[in-house]
Amino acid sequence: MTGANSFSVSGYGPEQARWARLFARDSLARRLDWPILLSALALSMIGAALVYSATRNRTDINKGDPYYFLVRHVLNTGIGFALMIATVWLGHRALRNAVPVLYGVSVLGVLLVLTPLGATINGNRNWIRLAGGFSLQPSEFVKVTIILGMAMLLAARVDAGDKMYPDHRTVLQSLGLAAVPIMVVLLMPDLGTVLVLLTIVLGVLLASGASNRWIFGLLTAGVVGCVAIWQLHILDEYQINRFAAFANPSLDPAGVGYNTNQARIAIGSGGLTGAGLFQGSQTTGQFVPEQQTDFVFTVAGEELGFVGAGLIIVLLGIVLWRACRIARETTELYGTIVAAGIVAWFAFQSFENIGMTLGIMPVTGLPLPFVSYGGSAMFAVWVAVGLLQSIRVQRPMSA
Repeated sequence: MTGANSFSVSGYGPEQARWARLFARDSLARRLDWPILLSALALSMIGAALVYSATRNRTDINKGDPYYFLVRHVLNTGIGFALMIATVWLGHRALRNAVPVLYGVSVLGVLLVLTPLGATINGNRNWIRLAGGFSLQPSEFVKVTIILGMAMLLAARVDAGDKMYPDHRTVLQSLGLAAVPIMVVLLMPDLGTVLVLLTIVLGVLLASGASNRWIFGLLTAGVVGCVAIWQLHILDEYQINRFAAFANPSLDPAGVGYNTNQARIAIGSGGLTGAGLFQGSQTTGQFVPEQQTDFVFTVAGEELGFVGAGLIIVLLGIVLWRACRIARETTELYGTIVAAGIVAWFAFQSFENIGMTLGIMPVTGLPLPFVSYGGSAMFAVWVAVGLLQSIRVQRPMSA
């Protein structure tokens, strides 16, 4: 027999068999959210051009090969795309069953950063050195596992029909699940990632329908925690200096305020249409540090101008809009929570990255999703796209 039933043979699990039936009844291509997919690809390709422009003359870091970072950025995008396909194929529901394993691996990863296996890059000890000159940033994958773990706990009894909303005990369990990796990341200390993780937690709780008392309590705890972190001197000196430079932009313009000042000069010099790709004087002169990663938006501002930089923001906006639509249209709370967590992640990280280059947010070292150079960050955001696509694809089929 041909068709969907031909897939229900030995060797195919229930999830794969269900996929075969889905493909037979309704074209998979029709069910994919193409605006998200095409926007993410466009952002990655724009990022490739910007990364190349920022690094082609950087003989101090490109090992004498002007295409070194470009090739690796495209390779990272390709691997990320493959991870997206794998995520869609497995399905967010199947990954729900694997949450305990994924969570354990991600927590182990961030714990290893605190051991001699960890490495400090650009002042942050949040990397693990691998063979062949590669490195891994486990905290990027914690973003995914916190979303999946909290969604699994908060939606379990609601999707089963036992509850209308998560009860207080379930909310407390989900917060405990999130607190463990957040505390480890704080010890690195990686304040930027901690802020993203806290935003994810807040977005997940809002989407779950948890009591507003938890939301207000979490916000209050966040304020108290920030004060405690400051008073207990948990932050490194360079992190304190970044906040001081944000509060007073004229403070030490040749020191702690240098990055932000040069970033604003680069963006401001671009005008409406920019100086032209590969023609930016600030970028060519290497005045802005870390332009291929944290400050990649300054390359767009200088060389592509307001139009090009605005296009990046529009594409990010499309990803967020479609993700919000997926969260609203899915019929299961688990899918809604996962999509909402991804929206909170992408929205905050994009705003923080672009905001720090404009001087309206403190410098925290967060990459711009899909655009900045970096393997771990690229892999994580494409896995998130795969989760969004899976939620959309696995909506109930029309008769």
